[in-house]
Amino acid sequence: MTLDPASTPADPAPHGGRFTVHLHNFEGPFDLLLQLISQHRMDVTEVALHKVTDEFIAHIRGLGEEWDLDEITEFLVIAATLLDLKAARLLPAADVEDEEDLALLEARDLLFARLLQYRAYKQVAALFSELEAGAFRRYPRSVTLEERFEGLLPEVLLGVDANRFAEVAAAVFRPRPPPAVSLEHLHMARVSVREHAAYLRVLLAERGEASFAELTEDCEQTVEVVARFLALLELYRETSVLFDQTDPLGDLRVRWVGGSVEHARAVAESDRAGVEDEEYG
Repeated sequence: MTLDPASTPADPAPHGGRFTVHLHNFEGPFDLLLQLISQHRMDVTEVALHKVTDEFIAHIRGLGEEWDLDEITEFLVIAATLLDLKAARLLPAADVEDEEDLALLEARDLLFARLLQYRAYKQVAALFSELEAGAFRRYPRSVTLEERFEGLLPEVLLGVDANRFAEVAAAVFRPRPPPAVSLEHLHMARVSVREHAAYLRVLLAERGEASFAELTEDCEQTVEVVARFLALLELYRETSVLFDQTDPLGDLRVRWVGGSVEHARAVAESDRAGVEDEEYG
């Protein structure tokens, strides 16, 4: 393979003692050869690696004691990559018949990936070198406050005296009271069981019989329903009412057996008079 000089990237500056490859189809830096192969502009099978190795050994011997370890390491990496890549390219490209052929093809793909990885690392190293060179040209500014501005600072006014500081210190070291949850913000209506009992006494005496749902249909809050139920228990304890429930959890019927309506009203008025003295609420 012969490269067209117009298509080959030209070296803008001398190599400065760096190793240069001289082949019949390529002449230039060794890493440029690797780039051309990775860009598919040169076939690795047409590169005589044994000649390149002989030239590099002669180059190192010519340097004597001034040889560069980085240059030798770079050559070994590139030469090993090209050697493995060339060996993989020389494998037959027929159909895969067994697992060994498949492993060889996978090895070829891995070698090409290593070639791309080496190129990426080299580009990143060049970028780091450029950033480092740019950082050497930057210097931090180190200045102090000029004397003419030192007296322009306003006087610090704390706004508190020694007594106020003592109060703050005492508040900090004073033991805190244990936390407590206050219920003062909750509004709970006071409900009198005796007053509801007086109401139910008159109502049942007039009706004679009613269901628990009918006795609580005018209640607006749950606590009032509970008070009506407790009031019925008080009337049952006095043997003024009887309960009747035919089915479990069915409708509860309440029947009045506590005397006449006039007697019930008189007892109810007496109960309402004692509501103020009741402690339940």
